Amino acid sequence: MRLLSILLICAFQSLAFAQESRAVKCRFLGFQASGEPASVIAASDGGIETSCALPRHELSPPVLCYAKGNVIRFLSSGDRKPAATATIPASAANAILVFVPGAGDGKSPAWRVMVVEDCPKVFPDGGTYVANFYSKDIRFIIGEHKGMLHAAGSHGYEMPKKLDDFNMAPVMFELLQDDKWRTANESSLRFLPGTRYLIFAYVDPATGRARIHTCQDLTGLPAPEPAP
Repeated sequence: MRLLSILLICAFQSLAFAQESRAVKCRFLGFQASGEPASVIAASDGGIETSCALPRHELSPPVLCYAKGNVIRFLSSGDRKPAATATIPASAANAILVFVPGAGDGKSPAWRVMVVEDCPKVFPDGGTYVANFYSKDIRFIIGEHKGMLHAAGSHGYEMPKKLDDFNMAPVMFELLQDDKWRTANESSLRFLPGTRYLIFAYVDPATGRARIHTCQDLTGLPAPEPAP
C-alpha cells in the first residue's frame, strides 16, 4: 500500500510538471568578448537540468529546455547561482537564445538574454536577423532592405531578391555617434537557401568602440513539428 502511494505521488508530480512546463528546442549563442566559451545550466522545477554551451561564433545544436509560465531559468555552471532568465513567446516551439554579459555590478544577473523565435515569420530561411546592442540608433542596408533600429531593437528580414551572379548582395551598417552617422561596416554577403545571418551592433568592451558582428547559421530553419 505504501509503495502504491509513493507511485501515485510520483505520477501526480510528473503530471503536474508536464502540465505546467513545456519543452522548447533552444539554440544558443554567447555574446562574450574573449575567453573560453561559457556555459549555463537550464533548470526546471521538475528537477531536470541541462547543460547549455554558449559558443561565440556559431549557434549551438538544438537543446531541449523546459519553460514554466513561458520562462526558462538558467544557473551558472560554476557556482550554480541564478544567471539569467529567458522569456519564451507562448507560440514558440523553437527559439534562439543570445546571451549578453550583464552589467557586472554584482547586483544584476550575470547575463541578459535576447530571445528570437526561430520560425519563418521572424527569421526567414536565407534571411537576416539584426539586433542593436549599441546604446544609440543604427541604420543599415541589406540588399534592397533598408532599416533603422533604436537601442535594444531587433528585426528579421527576408532573403534579398536582388543578387548578383554569385548570389551576393551589398550590406552596410551605420552607427549614430556624436549626432553623426558613421559607417561601421560595408561589405557583401552571399545569400542562399539554408543559410541565415545574425548581425549585431555592439560596443567592444576591450576598446570601447562600436562594432558590427556577423554570425552565419548554416543549419537553417528547424524542421516543422509533426502533425498530431
